[in-house]
Amino acid sequence: MRSALAQLFLPAECLLCHALLPYLQSDRIVCPGCRHRWRPVVPPWCERCGQPEPHFGPCRLCHSWVPAFERVRSAVWLDVPARTAVHALKYGGLPRVAGDLAAVMTRHLPAPPKDAALVPIPLAPKRLARRGYNQSEVLARALGTAWQVPVLSGLLARVRETATQTTLTPASRLANVAGAFELRIDDCGSRIGQRTRQSAIRNPQSPIVLVDDVFTTGATLAAAAQALATGDATHIAAVTFGRAVIPDFT
Repeated sequence: MRSALAQLFLPAECLLCHALLPYLQSDRIVCPGCRHRWRPVVPPWCERCGQPEPHFGPCRLCHSWVPAFERVRSAVWLDVPARTAVHALKYGGLPRVAGDLAAVMTRHLPAPPKDAALVPIPLAPKRLARRGYNQSEVLARALGTAWQVPVLSGLLARVRETATQTTLTPASRLANVAGAFELRIDDCGSRIGQRTRQSAIRNPQSPIVLVDDVFTTGATLAAAAQALATGDATHIAAVTFGRAVIPDFT
């Protein structure tokens, strides 16, 4: 009754089009119409990194990735409406919008195997304290609930602050995040760095799926996969909600 009265006097509206949401969808942030208008990423694409452009020879984005990093897929293009939703998640203090993003991801992306685990890209401590939550972890937990696979939020640690990647070239992005992640052991919180014998990954043969909000050049995901590979992970994939069009830096 309280919920019905709240919806009557303070009706929820869509973040994007500001249409009033039906009572049964009042816990949503984005209405179904706006979610369906987000433009999905479809083939043809690079089978490994999912970059949908013609390829002649090695792909310029994924040719230097560690061999264990097998595949990345993104749900939708980061057009203006989708970008608005991502900004609400990252900067607008609206972690609940992750449920809407995850719903679109589960519609456009294949579910991981049941023995897989989702690993969100960690934030640096200062940025996490300023934001109050890690948007990738919130997104991973929404996906974990939908796909019924576990989320290992303590598997990776961000060991140094990195500059924002927005204006960097692809090469600068790789240099910016190189060595930014390390494995850590959940029980005691100690990082294991480049050592592979005390791997924090209990079963290195099980698939690991990295989760992030946006894919641009893949530099951040590749650096995280590199850290997982030091723990003997052999099957690493990644999923993101949005895929940005790579600017022409030439």
